[in-house]
Formats: sequence, C-alpha cells, structure tokens
Amino acid sequence: MAAARGQFGSRLGFILAAAGSAVGLGNIWGFPTQAASNGGAAFVLVYLVLVFLLAYPVLMGELLLGRHAHGNAVIALTRISASPITKAIGASTGLAGIVVASLILSFYAIVAGWMLGFTAAYPLSAMGMQTSADWLTTFAVPRNLSLMAVFMVMTVGIIMGGVHNGIERWSTRLMPSLIVTMVVLGAYVLTLDGAMEGLAVYLLPDFSKVLSGDLVLAALGSAFFSLSLGVGTMLIYGSYLSDEEHLPSIGVQVALIDVGLAVLAGFLILPAMYVAAARGVEIFDASGALLSEDTLIFTVLPALFSTLGTVGSLVATAFFGLMSIAALTSSISMLEVPVAFLVERFDWTRRRAALLAGLAIGLLSCAVVLNFEQLFGLVVGPEYTLRATTIGRYAVRLCWLGMAQRLAVAGAKEKRPRCPSRLVLAYLAFLRARCVPSHYWHHLRTIYWLGRPLSIWWSLGGLAPRFAVALIVVGTRSGAATAR
Repeated sequence: MAAARGQFGSRLGFILAAAGSAVGLGNIWGFPTQAASNGGAAFVLVYLVLVFLLAYPVLMGELLLGRHAHGNAVIALTRISASPITKAIGASTGLAGIVVASLILSFYAIVAGWMLGFTAAYPLSAMGMQTSADWLTTFAVPRNLSLMAVFMVMTVGIIMGGVHNGIERWSTRLMPSLIVTMVVLGAYVLTLDGAMEGLAVYLLPDFSKVLSGDLVLAALGSAFFSLSLGVGTMLIYGSYLSDEEHLPSIGVQVALIDVGLAVLAGFLILPAMYVAAARGVEIFDASGALLSEDTLIFTVLPALFSTLGTVGSLVATAFFGLMSIAALTSSISMLEVPVAFLVERFDWTRRRAALLAGLAIGLLSCAVVLNFEQLFGLVVGPEYTLRATTIGRYAVRLCWLGMAQRLAVAGAKEKRPRCPSRLVLAYLAFLRARCVPSHYWHHLRTIYWLGRPLSIWWSLGGLAPRFAVALIVVGTRSGAATAR
C-alpha cells in the first residue's frame, strides 16, 4: 500500500522535506525578534529545552501515527480508534487538521507571493525596469492576486509530481540552497557596522526573564509552531516513510535542522536590524519594542538594502529568494494534507486532486485579498485570535499524542507505570507560585485531571501534553487579566 501511494526514496529526502515543512517564514522573521525581546540567549536556551522536552515527543507522535497507517490524517486517526465514538472523534480531528492546513495556506500564499514580487523587483530595477519593479512591491489588489496565483501554481506543480518526483526532488534542491544562502548572507551582514550590537542583543542572556510566564509561553509557542505540528503535515510525511526507517533518529535530525536554522536566522536578522539602525532606519515601534514580521521584512530591511548601493540589490535578491524558498517548502507540505485525503478518500488521481485543492485554496486567497482589511487581520492581527488558535491546535496535539502513545504500547505484555501524580502536581504548584493568580489554580488542576483518562504513560511524551496545556492556561489567563 505504501509503495502504491508513494514513498520517499531516501532518508535524506525525507529529512530535508520534513525540515522544509518545519522551516517557514516564522522561523526567519519571527524567532529572532522574539529572542531579542525575551532575554536573548536566555530565550534561546528555554526554546531548546522545550523543543526536545515537549515538541519532539509530539513530532514523534505524528510521525508514528502516519507511518503506522500509511494514510492521511483521517485514516490514521480512525484506524487506531476502537469504538464508534473514538472513530468519529478521530475522523473529526483529522478533518479539522485538513481544513486548518488549507486555511493557513490560503493566507500563506498571499504573503509568499509578496516574497516572490520583492525577489524579482530588485533585478528588474537594476536593469532599468523601475515601473515593473514598483508594481511588484506596491500593495494593490491586482498585484496581490497575480503573485498569489504564481505561488500557488508553483506549489501545485510540485505536488502534482508526487512524493518522490515532486516533494522529495524539490526539497533536496531547495533546502541546501536555503541553508547556503542564509549562511552567506549572515556572514556578509556581520561585516557591516552595527552588526555586533545586534549580535550582542541576541547572544547575551538576560537570565532574570527565564522564569517569566511571557518568556516561557513565547518559547513554547515557537517550539511547537517551528516544527509544523498540529495540522497533519508531519503525519502525512510520516505516512510516506518506509517501515524500515528508525523513526526516533530521523525525528531528532529533523528537529535539529529546524532548530539550527531558526537559531541561524538570528545571526542574520538581528545584526541586519542593528546595521539598519546604524544607517538611520527606525527599528523600534512606539512602545520601544523591535519591529517584527511583515513590517520588518517589507519596510525595515528594504530600507537597509537601499543604503548598500549596488551590493544592496544583490543582497536583497538573495534575501527575498531565501524567504521565497522557505515559504515554498512549507506550502507544499500544507497542500499535500488535503491532496492526500482527496486521493485516498475519493480515489482521484494526484493531478486532479492537486488541481482542485489548489484551485479551492486559491479562491479562498482571492476572497482574503478582496476583503483584506476584514479577513487578513482576523488571523495575523488581534492577540486574542492568535491565543485562541494556539489553544485549539494544542488541544489537537494533545489528542494525537495520547492516541500515538496508545499505539506505541499496544500489545506490550507489561504495562508501564503511569505518570506519578505527585510529580505533575508539584510542577503545577511551582507554576502557581511563580506566575499564576490563586483564583486560576483550579483551572490547572482541571487540566491535569482531564489528562488522566488519556492513559498517557510515564515518559517525556507523557509529561509533554500536560505541561504544554498548563502553560497555555497560564499565558491565556494572565493575558486576559492584563487586557482587563
């Protein structure tokens, strides 16, 4: 069955494809500024701990589910369910992941299209085609629709090629290019005036923030989101993996590449920001926080590139090419989630499934572009929306990890000892003492007791979902109290 539906041809191909799925725009434009705003190297240290303590077990849960079923998320979560009720829950969870992946891609394609536009604009400007360059970099509905369509055509074209000739082939080409480009750009930026100040902000730790709820919550979010967990991308990639491969070692390699690139991005982005500041570009907002995300990418860095003369055009082209690659390697994994479902559920050809799924997501993107102020801000704007999305995705991960661990211990002759209650309650007591108001304590106890029926065994993975949900409650409640 695995061979008929496609399979990765090599371990390296799978690792690069999975790492490409995990390494997206957020790793490059979000992680460095989060680190700088939350204690520098102290944030990086907490992030690394949480990646391997919490996110890695969830990654293994997704890969394990996928390879066991050799099917899409709905099939995988249904097959390990014993009763009609749990089968319905599994199918609903899988469908939710497919819908979420499609919605994310509908927004992602718009931003990725902007990256393509900026990549092409600098060479066109250097060749004297300034009007075309300005069109590619000026926010407008025709430009947004056109660039989104180009990006979706690229994504659909890769998915139509299949697992080996599409996803694996392009991942093994794009990921090395991304790594080399990031290293070269980082090395160049470090030679410019002001770079050392940015490097100091990134590497000098402020350990006073290590135990703050904001830092832990930010690091936790980065750990999960940076590994592309919760929507089925890693599950579907795991379903294309040979039964002969050793999953734990592969999972570690994927996590190491993703973490390494996120950390490496800090050596590029933060020094570049302070180089821009040394050249008169504003890098702080009205509250004194570092500018980040779209403002950083489309305002601060272009202003920096314009001060570098001829070299600036080359650096800008390389940088936006880097961002385009990161967006493309993530988008192909997101599109593969609904395509795999359509192929296996309705027995469609991959070509038909890719075209129709791509068309449907493209139409959603058109709706967002035509109603940009109303729709785009719903996802990337208000903090409460981001928090709600985070909680929903973590809830899905909790279910997936619990079911994956049930699968892992199925058939074992001896039961493993259950996670000691006192240890988890002691950890929650520590959280209460550090950063949780007393009237929120019962929420944490409720989360813990709701986790017991999942029969999550004593292991890092067993502790992971409880700790994660507890921290989410801490951050959400604290944020709500602050807002009030």
